[in-house]
Amino acid sequence: MVLNRVLVEEIKKQTTILLHNLDTTIQTCNLGFVLCEMPIWKHLYHTLHSIDRWFINPDRYEEPSFHVPNLNSLDIQSEKILTRDELSNYFESIKNKINQYLDTLSDEMLYEKPNGCNYTRLALVLGQYRHLNCHLGNINCTTIIETGEWPRVVGLDSDLHKGLYE
Repeated sequence: MVLNRVLVEEIKKQTTILLHNLDTTIQTCNLGFVLCEMPIWKHLYHTLHSIDRWFINPDRYEEPSFHVPNLNSLDIQSEKILTRDELSNYFESIKNKINQYLDTLSDEMLYEKPNGCNYTRLALVLGQYRHLNCHLGNINCTTIIETGEWPRVVGLDSDLHKGLYE
């Protein structure tokens, strides 16, 4: 039986672009810049933590080994501080997990709810696209304010292999 994967393949393409843009943001932002009383590293972790938890199934999720309570909260200060290397390593693990997950899906599965979850797989994916893009815009804006440079945001026709700035 051949599974239909037309929609899943498009989701994979768009996810590759989205994750590339997130990686660019991780590489170009000032982790210490404070936005709404929280350092940018915390905004990044909040974003990464969300996509890690919500992209696949929030009800079957395990915190990363370095996580401490409220580390992902943008309302509560943290004593623990994450470095760019820690954020980049976490990003890579999430990227690998998402790519492996997408490789298992068929278009029909997008309409189903994962075990124990209240949302369809498609709703989870689209919800993270929305959430991630909101935070990327906020974080990239701080880079633009500080440097006057626009971190490169890849679109449908863009080359993933160009530099970090347009």
